[in-house]
Amino acid sequence: MNDPIADMLTRLRNATAAGQSSLTLPYSKLKSDIAKILKKEGYINETELVTDDGHQAIKIQTKFVNKTSAISGLKRVSRPGLRRYVGAGEIPRVLGGMGIAVLSTSRGILTGHEARKQKVGGELLAYIW
Repeated sequence: MNDPIADMLTRLRNATAAGQSSLTLPYSKLKSDIAKILKKEGYINETELVTDDGHQAIKIQTKFVNKTSAISGLKRVSRPGLRRYVGAGEIPRVLGGMGIAVLSTSRGILTGHEARKQKVGGELLAYIW
């Protein structure tokens, strides 16, 4: 697999579209940090580290409000073939502040709002709204 972040976002998009209450992903620290941001911002209910046959995995409980998903859209921005970096002053607002931008910075995985507050730029990973 060349792009594990795109795989994570696709699995999340498919699970919410199918109305599934949970999904399981192969573990990586990057995916775990993105899942923690999604939980903190209120897009998912719970994340849990599980072990299946000796392999670690992340179990995500999706969030539904009035039978519709809390996540209405996901978009991978920077990808292996075309990396997209932004400075602290160039971080885009997603849907006028209604969504979040996820960045990989020198201070870890941050939302666009946190990165702007800390005045740090980085690789623009995804938009979530």
